[in-house]
Amino acid sequence: MPREHIIIECTEARKEGKHPSRYMSSRNKKTQPNRVEKMKYNPSLGRHTLHKEIK
Repeated sequence: MPREHIIIECTEARKEGKHPSRYMSSRNKKTQPNRVEKMKYNPSLGRHTLHKEIK
């Protein structure tokens, strides 16, 4: 099955000492072989931040 479930986590919250937000997403392994990066909303910071895939 080429589609897998992943968790993406905020990259800016830990630098500011706040709780990082996490989101569930999915990706197609065949079309996206690299780690996923998306702009998502972080409620603890109150703005959209870059979220990267974690293992």
